[in-house]
Amino acid sequence: MGENRWRAYDTYPVPGARVEDWHLHPGGRLERAGAPDSDPDTYEYDPADPVPTLGGSTMLAPTLPPGPFDQREIEARSDVLSYTSAPLEEPYTVLGSVSVTLFAASSAPDTDFVARLVDVHPDGRAFNVVDGIIRVSARETYPEPGVVRPAPSTALQPDTPYPFCIDLWATGLTFLPGHRIRVDATSSSHPRWIRHTNTYGDPVDATELVVARQRIFHDPHRPSRIHLTVV
Repeated sequence: MGENRWRAYDTYPVPGARVEDWHLHPGGRLERAGAPDSDPDTYEYDPADPVPTLGGSTMLAPTLPPGPFDQREIEARSDVLSYTSAPLEEPYTVLGSVSVTLFAASSAPDTDFVARLVDVHPDGRAFNVVDGIIRVSARETYPEPGVVRPAPSTALQPDTPYPFCIDLWATGLTFLPGHRIRVDATSSSHPRWIRHTNTYGDPVDATELVVARQRIFHDPHRPSRIHLTVV
């Protein structure tokens, strides 16, 4: 995508591919360098008003079509944080796995965190590329992208930072010159993923909806970042 052409390889992962990190910074910036000492960003996730699903790799009703959609209306919500790079000066090709390491804390004993990679065009349109979700009580079940192992459900200590590894699967996209790379962070994408009630236990059976105060950290000790496989 981006170049609108096929690339063919004899093996995968692509030979010569490497992983590059882009760090979340204060002020909504996304940079290759690590972030300085800074306060976390905060938002409230209310399960009574979850972030609506808009496109993506979905198999939902026809009223919720899949694919790339301009996310600006979603990103304007107070419960969505966006981190954006400077305009790129040359083509930047992501071809392979994508994941996010998110250092976050919640006032709730259990909740979700969602991360999304977005391609921001020079005119401001912001198209979703890939996204992923983690249920924090199951954080040890998925210790790294592509690896699943049995593990007990574990509640959070409220307001305590934890590292969460969110698998965004993979993509093939060239960010063209003038485009910007963006990472969105939030706690829901409904109805693609069932909204979390912010209570500990099976959300399907939950009867109480609790507002959670979420914090995203970006500092030298808690470096939230996206990992892009590039060629």
